[in-house]
Amino acid sequence: MSTLTIRIPESKHARLRSLAKAKGVSLNRLIDEFATVALAEYDSEIRFRALAARGSKKLGLALLDKLDNAFAVRRQVS
Repeated sequence: MSTLTIRIPESKHARLRSLAKAKGVSLNRLIDEFATVALAEYDSEIRFRALAARGSKKLGLALLDKLDNAFAVRRQVS
Protein backbone atom coordinates (compact mmCIF):
# COMPACT_ATOMS: atom_id res chain seq x y z
CA MET A 1 0.00 0.00 0.00
CA SER A 2 1.28 3.48 -0.83
CA THR A 3 0.94 6.75 1.00
CA LEU A 4 -0.05 9.83 -0.98
CA THR A 5 0.14 13.39 0.28
CA ILE A 6 -2.07 15.93 -1.46
CA ARG A 7 -2.55 19.63 -0.90
CA ILE A 8 -6.08 20.92 -0.97
CA PRO A 9 -7.74 23.93 0.61
CA GLU A 10 -8.84 23.41 4.21
CA SER A 11 -12.45 24.15 3.24
CA LYS A 12 -12.42 21.30 0.71
CA HIS A 13 -10.76 19.00 3.22
CA ALA A 14 -13.48 19.79 5.75
CA ARG A 15 -16.22 19.09 3.21
CA LEU A 16 -14.60 15.76 2.28
CA ARG A 17 -14.38 14.81 5.98
CA SER A 18 -18.08 15.65 6.35
CA LEU A 19 -18.96 13.61 3.28
CA ALA A 20 -16.99 10.63 4.56
CA LYS A 21 -18.72 10.89 7.94
CA ALA A 22 -22.15 11.10 6.28
CA LYS A 23 -21.34 7.98 4.24
CA GLY A 24 -20.02 6.20 7.31
CA VAL A 25 -16.55 5.62 5.88
CA SER A 26 -13.09 6.92 6.62
CA LEU A 27 -11.68 9.79 4.59
CA ASN A 28 -9.09 7.36 3.24
CA ARG A 29 -11.84 4.97 2.06
CA LEU A 30 -13.78 7.83 0.46
CA ILE A 31 -10.75 8.98 -1.54
CA ASP A 32 -10.02 5.36 -2.52
CA GLU A 33 -13.61 5.03 -3.80
CA PHE A 34 -13.27 8.27 -5.80
CA ALA A 35 -10.01 7.02 -7.32
CA THR A 36 -11.63 3.69 -8.24
CA VAL A 37 -14.53 5.44 -9.99
CA ALA A 38 -12.20 7.81 -11.85
CA LEU A 39 -10.02 4.93 -13.07
CA ALA A 40 -13.04 2.85 -14.12
CA GLU A 41 -14.43 5.79 -16.10
CA TYR A 42 -11.04 6.36 -17.72
CA ASP A 43 -10.65 2.66 -18.60
CA SER A 44 -14.15 2.64 -20.12
CA GLU A 45 -13.35 5.67 -22.26
CA ILE A 46 -10.07 4.14 -23.46
CA ARG A 47 -11.82 0.86 -24.28
CA PHE A 48 -14.58 2.70 -26.13
CA ARG A 49 -12.06 4.73 -28.13
CA ALA A 50 -10.13 1.55 -29.03
CA LEU A 51 -13.32 -0.13 -30.24
CA ALA A 52 -14.34 2.99 -32.16
CA ALA A 53 -10.94 3.15 -33.84
CA ARG A 54 -11.41 -0.40 -35.08
CA GLY A 55 -14.71 0.70 -36.59
CA SER A 56 -17.02 -1.76 -34.82
CA LYS A 57 -20.21 0.23 -34.48
CA LYS A 58 -22.02 -2.74 -32.92
CA LEU A 59 -19.45 -3.22 -30.14
CA GLY A 60 -19.23 0.53 -29.54
CA LEU A 61 -22.99 0.86 -29.13
CA ALA A 62 -23.03 -2.18 -26.85
CA LEU A 63 -20.40 -0.55 -24.66
CA LEU A 64 -22.40 2.69 -24.53
CA ASP A 65 -25.45 0.70 -23.40
CA LYS A 66 -23.34 -0.91 -20.69
CA LEU A 67 -22.11 2.51 -19.53
CA ASP A 68 -25.65 3.90 -19.53
CA ASN A 69 -26.76 1.01 -17.33
CA ALA A 70 -23.82 1.45 -14.95
CA PHE A 71 -24.46 5.18 -14.57
CA ALA A 72 -28.18 4.58 -14.10
CA VAL A 73 -27.43 2.21 -11.22
CA ARG A 74 -24.98 4.72 -9.74
CA ARG A 75 -27.60 7.48 -9.88
CA GLN A 76 -30.13 5.23 -8.10
CA VAL A 77 -27.66 4.47 -5.31
CA SER A 78 -26.83 8.14 -4.73
